[in-house]
Amino acid sequence: MRTLVSVLVWLVVAPLAVWAALRVSPYDALWPWVPIVAFTPYAAAASVLALVLAGALRRWVAGAVALVTVAALALAVLPRWFADGEPVAGGASVAGGKSAAGGRTLRVLAANLMVGSADTAGLMDLVARLRPDVLTLQELTPKAAAALDRAGLRKTLPQAVVRALPGVGGSGIYSRHPLTAGPAIQFGAFGQARAVLAEPGGTKIEVVSVHPCAPKYEGRTPCWRQGLVALPRGGGAARVLAGDFNATLDHMPMRDLLAAGYRDAADVTGRGFTATYWPSGGRAPGVVIDHVLASAGIGVRAFSVESLANSDHRPVFAELTLP
Repeated sequence: MRTLVSVLVWLVVAPLAVWAALRVSPYDALWPWVPIVAFTPYAAAASVLALVLAGALRRWVAGAVALVTVAALALAVLPRWFADGEPVAGGASVAGGKSAAGGRTLRVLAANLMVGSADTAGLMDLVARLRPDVLTLQELTPKAAAALDRAGLRKTLPQAVVRALPGVGGSGIYSRHPLTAGPAIQFGAFGQARAVLAEPGGTKIEVVSVHPCAPKYEGRTPCWRQGLVALPRGGGAARVLAGDFNATLDHMPMRDLLAAGYRDAADVTGRGFTATYWPSGGRAPGVVIDHVLASAGIGVRAFSVESLANSDHRPVFAELTLP
């Protein structure tokens, strides 16, 4: 009986220990780890239960392994729960999450339209309520783009770089301020619109409507990685990447982006566990794959996850402070 209990404890502890080892390593390349690692916050919670189980049953070796697992996963995910003590980049003093200097703001909204089927009126309501300066759209079809034009989107956000396509590959950027179109990032059927926004205060900001391939099976994983690796790095010019990254902060390409000079608005504001997408039609737990990333020098004042009918994603909104 004692041996059976030990085996059962190890059956709980060992998979989570392997998960933690893979998560802290640079390994992130092959199916099925790419989709599995998105659920790391849930693994972190399960690791605490594994530690309690090992301790309660006095399996001390398994308990030691479980303790190391808890520590590794906690270090990976817990920072997303706590707001950054310095939400405004560059060392500016802050109070209540706002710049003491009252710098100019850029309001960014990103929404995946689920192959153009998202509720047009609902999106227009979000635009009216949140008053974004720039809106990035993913899975923007020609039909959806025409519906948004008829609903008056171009009256509110008159500048646009629209790369509408049938299916999932279309994207667009709409703005209050002048836009200069850049070369789209295209891998597979997924296109990522790109533009430089000329803000009235004189700052030029590169904006990308992010949407790499979804890593649904091994054959598409290289396309997914290429779409993320091709995103501009954060150093130098002011940049904002907003949209459906098909990746969480536990994926190596996302960690590379952050290391290359970006901050995730949800992470900075302590909202990094708020799910934006539920895989398998809602049969799997929610994950955080929609993001607003701001390059170094751009601060984060606020972040929220919104709702949009007839879409399988929740839009994300961030209020940024310009340098």
